[in-house]
Amino acid sequence: MKRGVLITIVTGTGALALLSGAWIASAQQVVVSGRTASMADEQRAYRQASEQAKRARALSRQLEAQASAATREADRLNAQAAALAARVTESEADLRAGQARIAIIGKLVERQSAGLARQQGPLVRLTAALQSFSSRPPVLALLQPGSLRDTVHVRAAFAHLLPVIRERTDRLRADLDRTRALQAMAVQATDGLRDARARLAEQRVALSRLEAQKRIAARGLSSDAALETERALAMSERARDIGALLARMQQAGARRDRLAALPGPEPRPGTPERAAAAAAAAAPAYRLPVAGTLITGMGELSDSGVRSRGITIATAPGAQVVAPARGRIVFAGPYGGFGQIVIIDHGDGWTTLVTDLARLSVAVGQDVGQGGPIGVAGGGEHPAVTIELRRQGRPVDVVAMANAGV
Repeated sequence: MKRGVLITIVTGTGALALLSGAWIASAQQVVVSGRTASMADEQRAYRQASEQAKRARALSRQLEAQASAATREADRLNAQAAALAARVTESEADLRAGQARIAIIGKLVERQSAGLARQQGPLVRLTAALQSFSSRPPVLALLQPGSLRDTVHVRAAFAHLLPVIRERTDRLRADLDRTRALQAMAVQATDGLRDARARLAEQRVALSRLEAQKRIAARGLSSDAALETERALAMSERARDIGALLARMQQAGARRDRLAALPGPEPRPGTPERAAAAAAAAAPAYRLPVAGTLITGMGELSDSGVRSRGITIATAPGAQVVAPARGRIVFAGPYGGFGQIVIIDHGDGWTTLVTDLARLSVAVGQDVGQGGPIGVAGGGEHPAVTIELRRQGRPVDVVAMANAGV
């Protein structure tokens, strides 16, 4: 069964919002009727996107600090790429927040216009009646029997109605002012959306340039990478399906782990090597690799009756996809029916599969840090990315792992 649950993919703190909660509350004061589900959905989407943007910005600052502190060129480039990818995610979230903001303002203007139309009708008719009565010649009242008495009564009634008319007129003017304010907000939101699109385009270009720089820096390892790529392609040709391919990659990763565990010089306590070995034995810190809406959860049945072994996230066209945890790329390329796919070996039996990518930013044999760019989502009408996480070949709940923050 499909679900429309918005999820946040990044961690950290920060402050970034195109609209504050106070703005939403003040804008709602112009609403004539109660909130509708569509308005609530837009507000929820806005808040979720704003939160994603804040967290992505905090993460990018953290990664930028790591890049500044890095002493090795490869580490610096990896941290810079991850920081830029977080900036791209931030801009993508800003873009979604801006779109939600414009939708909210549009609905408020629509409601306000409908309310103005309802208020103007009776007031226009009453004003027309007053004008018609005031234009009657006084001599006409003397020629018609009883009309003088009626005139006195009508004038007394009008004197009673004048305060009501003034009150309604003042209220109508205030509503018109609020409508103009909403229209000004719409113009501002449109400008902000245009700026967000331009910023996103610039950041994507910068990320592409940095990825090209990383490829140039890695040319010295091209022979080893080519050998690993050939092995990965051979495995994909022998695998009967994507599950079998993932199992083969896990077996290869297990062999690498066993080789790495062979006796060697024992690191001294307190050394970086000892700390790295201890970290490798723990579960990887995990995050969701793309921002969007969860449409298929762990264990859900598809229309064809197949149970999901991971999650599927509906995302924006061309959305940035990043490594959910640090690891080594053991497969990167097309796989029948799944678009471009990436398999990341995190060590100690942990493996991530990401499918349905349109373009890849990594190659087999490459080491990636958490948050490092691995590719982009498709550009179709309803792009989605599927993620599977496995531990010793068994599926693990991706969302629970990310929420645990381990």
